[in-house]
Amino acid sequence: MSLRGRLAEVQLAVMMLTRLPAGRITGDAPDLSAARWAFPFVGLLIGGLTWAAHAAATAVGLPPMVSAGVALAVLALATGALHFDGLADYADGIGGGRDKAHALEIMRDSRVGSYGVLAMILVSLLWVGSVAAAAPGFPEFLFAAVLSRAAMVMVQEALPLARNDGMAQLASGRSNAARGVVAVLAVAALVVWPVQLVVCAAMAALIAFQAKRKIGGQTGDVLGAVQFLTETAIWITFASSLLG
Repeated sequence: MSLRGRLAEVQLAVMMLTRLPAGRITGDAPDLSAARWAFPFVGLLIGGLTWAAHAAATAVGLPPMVSAGVALAVLALATGALHFDGLADYADGIGGGRDKAHALEIMRDSRVGSYGVLAMILVSLLWVGSVAAAAPGFPEFLFAAVLSRAAMVMVQEALPLARNDGMAQLASGRSNAARGVVAVLAVAALVVWPVQLVVCAAMAALIAFQAKRKIGGQTGDVLGAVQFLTETAIWITFASSLLG
């Protein structure tokens, strides 16, 4: 794979996971499955933006909870609330689905139910409260954003598709490059923040087990839930005096 091809894959990953301007891909666009290795590196952009928003809000004297809320708002704007929506749909499907077919039907529905609303409220509150308590710097924001997206890729690698359509299908398949990137990031995280790595992996494994048991595999909503929940779990460990 040429450098130009790899850069096109990074560009496609930014287009798919954010609403940030990424220009236009010249020539043939790469497959989304081939670009999956770059998903964690999108976290560098998102982590940098959320840190900047948090730092700016703190610099003008806003209280920690408000500064964290500003960072969450920037996160939602930068990603088009993609992972928020995934969490809501996943919670509705898992919570309200009678069986696999019914759960997948609920997750496909654009309307948000009570499980989804409750999940978004609770997880957002935990995210904001944990960031406020942790008083994080630039490295923590990058770490949480990158590692949570690596967890999303790992679940893609581990689980089969729950259905043969949708965004998850476009990014499906096995990727040596994606597995290599996740492995390198995991080793780096083990050296720097091992507790956060373990908590992130445990949360991702729990969601993967639940999704496999309930709907038979992964969908785009499952992956969105993995990203948002693992990132929140990482922030909780940073905020905890015992775990952080």
